Amino acid sequence: MTKPQIRPAGGAQYSRIHGVGGYRPVRVIPNSEVLEWIDSSDEWIRTRSGIAERRWAGPEESVAEMSVQAAGKAIAQAGIAPEQIGGVIVATVSHLKQTPAIATEIAERLGCGTAPAFDISAACAGFGYGLGLADGMIRGGNAEYVLVIGVERLSDLTDKSDRSTAFIFGDGAGAAIVGPSDTPGIGKLIWGSDGSQRDVISQTQAWDTAFAKPDAINGAGPETKWPALRMEGQPVFRWAVWEMAKVAQQALDAAGITADQLGAFIPHQANMRITDAMIKALKLPESVPVARDIAETGNTSAASIPLAMERMLESGEAHSGDLALIIGFGAGLVYAAAVVTLP
Repeated sequence: MTKPQIRPAGGAQYSRIHGVGGYRPVRVIPNSEVLEWIDSSDEWIRTRSGIAERRWAGPEESVAEMSVQAAGKAIAQAGIAPEQIGGVIVATVSHLKQTPAIATEIAERLGCGTAPAFDISAACAGFGYGLGLADGMIRGGNAEYVLVIGVERLSDLTDKSDRSTAFIFGDGAGAAIVGPSDTPGIGKLIWGSDGSQRDVISQTQAWDTAFAKPDAINGAGPETKWPALRMEGQPVFRWAVWEMAKVAQQALDAAGITADQLGAFIPHQANMRITDAMIKALKLPESVPVARDIAETGNTSAASIPLAMERMLESGEAHSGDLALIIGFGAGLVYAAAVVTLP
C-alpha cells in the first residue's frame, strides 16, 4: 500500500522587496541638547560617531503608531492591498510589553485580516532576520506578501547620564513589503550569532530585578533606576570592523556579485567610523553610494536599514532596480547580511 504524501506548498521561486517606507519622529534632538546631559562636545560626538542629531518620539509616537505610518508608505509603494499581506513580522527590542506581540496590533490597524503576526528580537540585525523569514515564507508557499518592520523607541531605554551611550540612540520605524519575483531579488542571507559576547551590548538590568526594589514599585526615591542600554564600545567596534566586513564579503560572494556591481551599500547605522572601515575592507569603489543616515537619525537599531534605504531612494542616491548590500549587526551579538534588489 502506497503511503500518503503531503501536497507541496508550491510557493514562488524567488522573492524581492516591492516597497519600502519609513517614519521619523517629529522631535529633533541636536547634539547641543545632548550636551546638557553629559560632559562632552559637539566635535567629540561627531568625531566619535558621525551623529549631528537624532529623532526622539513623543507620547503619541508609539512603537505601533510609527510602524503603521511606515508600513502604510511601503504598502502604497508596493501597490498592493493590506488584505493581500500574508504575514507581519516586527523586529524590535523596545516594545515594552512582554505580550501580546505588537505585530498583532499593527496587523489589525492596517487591515491585514487574519495574517499571522509576530515579533522578533534580534536587535540591529532584526530587519535582516525579518527579510530572511519573509523570503522563506514566500518561497515556501506560506504567504504571497509579507510585511517586515524594524521599529524602535530607544529613547525609552537611554540613560541620559551615560556618557558612552546618551548621544547614540534614536527612534523611528522602517518597513518593507516582500513578495514574489520572477528573478532573484534577495540573495542568500548570511546570518548568525556569537553568544559568547552577549554581554558587551545589553540592558543594564532585567525588569524583574528593577521592579523588585521597593523604590521602583513606589515610583519614587533615589534607588529607582529605569533599565537602560549599555555598551562596551571598544569590543563592539573591533568586532564590527573586523568580523562584519568578512560577513559582508560572504554575502557578496553568495550572491555572485562583486563590490563594483553594487548600486548602494546600506549598513546598519551604528557608527560612521565603522561604516568607513567596512568600505575600506570591502574595497568599495567611490562610485558606490553609501548610506550615512546616522548623521541625522542616530542609531535606530532594527529600523536603521529600511530608514536609510528609503532616504537613499527618495534622494536619488540609489535607484529602483539597483543592487544593494545590506548588513545589520548588534546586541547578542547577532548579524545578518544579504544583497537585495532595491524596490
